[in-house]
Amino acid sequence: METDREVDAASLAAFRALFGLLMAGAAVRFWAKGWIGALYVEPAFHFTYWGFDWIRPLPGWGMYAVFAGLIVTALAVALGLLYRWAIALFFVLFTYVELLDQATYLNHYYLVSLLALLMCFMPLGRSFSVDARGQGALRAPRWCLWTLRAQLGLVYVLAGIAKLNADWLIEAEPLSTWLAARSDLPGLGALATIDGFAHLMSWGGAVFDLTVPFALLHRRTRPFAYAGVVGFHLVTGVMFQLGMFPWIMALLTPIFFSPSWPRRLWASLPRGAPRPSRPLPRWGAWALACWFAIQLALPLRHHAYPGQLLWTEEGLRWSWHVMIVEKSGHLELTARDRATGERWPIDPSEDLTFAQRRMMATSPDMLLRYAAHVRERWAARGRDVAVHADAWVAMNGRRSAPLVDPEIDLAAQPDDLAPRAWVTRRPAP
Repeated sequence: METDREVDAASLAAFRALFGLLMAGAAVRFWAKGWIGALYVEPAFHFTYWGFDWIRPLPGWGMYAVFAGLIVTALAVALGLLYRWAIALFFVLFTYVELLDQATYLNHYYLVSLLALLMCFMPLGRSFSVDARGQGALRAPRWCLWTLRAQLGLVYVLAGIAKLNADWLIEAEPLSTWLAARSDLPGLGALATIDGFAHLMSWGGAVFDLTVPFALLHRRTRPFAYAGVVGFHLVTGVMFQLGMFPWIMALLTPIFFSPSWPRRLWASLPRGAPRPSRPLPRWGAWALACWFAIQLALPLRHHAYPGQLLWTEEGLRWSWHVMIVEKSGHLELTARDRATGERWPIDPSEDLTFAQRRMMATSPDMLLRYAAHVRERWAARGRDVAVHADAWVAMNGRRSAPLVDPEIDLAAQPDDLAPRAWVTRRPAP
């Protein structure tokens, strides 16, 4: 039974369990593939985020302990065991790992942190959980349901809005480039060779993102919309190797279904007398309003910067520009002694992994961070150096063009949120 304040708790309990199981599986996968050591223990340098320079990886087995904690807390969340403590600790550990290096940024990592933080304030351990011991609430606050729906819905809609550009809709880039590289895939690869298929996927992807949250909310369109969700994420996951992202979106999207949907799968779920839920206090309503204002402002902040967003990357992260850019770069770095004028090449492979170097070659803010690191390294040897970059980048099928002014000393540039005058504003035509 639903009221103005409450809904059946079954859907929210399923969301909690699926979220926990997905996160535990993701952490186990990360460990099994050897990525903990490769990404966080072995590299000598990490590209920290602006404002979070103080966050550093733990040495040696410390990072493995962090991932063990992620697995344990994620399973505890799934079971509803010490839920409040488990979800709070999971959020802290996961966000800590996410902030260690810009080179590992993925949109769905950001989404996981957002969902985990929201779940810290939701009573999702009161129903169908170990904590409840069979006596839990069978109804849950309606605001919890709609908050999670709104957060996931924003991801889809803002990702759709980001696709409304000439590269995506007219040139079908970067899908044309990606599909051409995957024509050898069994079955799906044959589709990639069909004329117009890239345009069909581009337009279909934009329409899908912009409409699917609304279609999921209506009973008549819901089955078709969810079939589209599963099919869309299955195809893109296979073709583009997107890791856990397709699973996260496909398995968490049922939060848009009727709040009682799990009862149709498990008729034995208890239906006893429920405990009443506390209403959302006024401060909570204001907090949610501020939360979603920020969620809208962050993806739109790039309008405050000149130039083309996908090229300059000013305001790109935290904005749900999902799979809409393909960039490759060639980078040569040079150090110049300020006192003597002597120049010599810098070899980033001394500090960076291949993945870090590849990301830095197309990312101005990472170039800036590394230039500051080079200056500090030589300062420790008693030399004051300038750092120059000759960076050429190709974006979405265009020819290569300079990304930064090679005459500018990157090590002397401020690392702040202001527009970067030393970055060229647009890619090659």
